[in-house]
Amino acid sequence: MAGELKHIRTSALDVAYEESGAVDGEPVFLMHGWPYDPRCYDEVIPPLAAAGCRVIVPYLRGFGPTRFLAAETPRSGQQAALGNDLRELMDALAIERAVLAGYDWGGRAACIVAALWPGRVRGLVTVNSYNLQDIPGSVNPASPAQEHRLWYQYYFNTARGRAGLEADRRTFCRLLWQLWSPLWSFDDSTFERSAVSFDNPDFVAVTIHSYRHRFGYAPGDPALEEIERRLAAQPKIAVPTMGLQGEADGVHPREASEKHAAHFTGPYQRRVLPGIGHNPPQEAPQAFADATLGLMRA
Repeated sequence: MAGELKHIRTSALDVAYEESGAVDGEPVFLMHGWPYDPRCYDEVIPPLAAAGCRVIVPYLRGFGPTRFLAAETPRSGQQAALGNDLRELMDALAIERAVLAGYDWGGRAACIVAALWPGRVRGLVTVNSYNLQDIPGSVNPASPAQEHRLWYQYYFNTARGRAGLEADRRTFCRLLWQLWSPLWSFDDSTFERSAVSFDNPDFVAVTIHSYRHRFGYAPGDPALEEIERRLAAQPKIAVPTMGLQGEADGVHPREASEKHAAHFTGPYQRRVLPGIGHNPPQEAPQAFADATLGLMRA
């Protein structure tokens, strides 16, 4: 169920977002990942709206109808940009405090706001638990199996990788959907409903910058360096948190998030979703909605 499409401006973006539910309800932000879009939450929204929530699902920078306001703004995909975009969206909507829920890039944005501006967050639902990147530690190799899962990130650090994404972004992104959620049988129409968001003119630039910056191979946006400096310290998250983990996640296996509990100093639970891959809201929407509502009620 897609909500009403709206637009609002922040310091750098004209943010497109979909809104559903009661205008005076408890605000819940649902943050999508890469390469996905708000369609992943279509079946999560109805139970949240039925419970009286005000549900806001933004298109991240580089996706769908969201646009940069100025040509000179760096097309940054760094983690500080994602977190700051969410905080500024909350400011623009005059929402002081909300429940934040997300996965992949969107989960990272939610974790950053929870870590750096905890007074803005009533609760956090995050897939793969602690999603902040340890950029200073990125020089340290992971296990061979995990390095193999990250092949696309290394590909994007080459000119060939950028050209490959530019030439055929749909085929590339569909392959990742299949690899990351190997038990999810989505059809052509399901993929295409999200794939139109990858036609955004800044999709490739934002994507490439994200995967180069996280390894220290591209400079960040100077306007965001103070936030990035704070994130380098790997700050703890003290807000009430539900960590979700797909048992069949093809990019971040369950054993990785098992080690994340030390990053959470407030109430924290972790739930493994059997047979679910990297995209829990679309693969297990009722479980995602239940986790969000359960956190709010607690």
